[in-house]
Amino acid sequence: MGVSGPIRVVVAKPGLDGHDRGAKVIARALRDAGMEVIYTGLHQTPEQVVDTAIQEDADAIGLSILSGAHMTLFAKVMELLKERDAEDIKVFGGGIIPEADIPPLKELGVAAIFTPGTSTADVVAWVREHIPHPAQT
Repeated sequence: MGVSGPIRVVVAKPGLDGHDRGAKVIARALRDAGMEVIYTGLHQTPEQVVDTAIQEDADAIGLSILSGAHMTLFAKVMELLKERDAEDIKVFGGGIIPEADIPPLKELGVAAIFTPGTSTADVVAWVREHIPHPAQT
């Protein structure tokens, strides 16, 4: 399409999780790295997250989940992206996610999972490496 500009990332807190410090830290780090970040706020449904990503023409969705509902919430987001023919939007996430759950999430199509202790620099570097800049598509 020839659209250029910064990488656009929707950072979302799906479900009932009320802790958003990590999501805000990641959103700020991505923004400071020159990306355009749309933070959806707390208590978003998977439908709201996907709607926002499509409406904002996002290149990626970053989900932050600390509630233990990661398998259900990631699966629903991936399902909705497929239903809405928006599978080009890459999904990554982080939070309290057991190591044993990471391979099944990747099988669903989640591109990366960042666990507690991951540096913001590592997340920024991953996004830069794995999310194509709009001018490159």
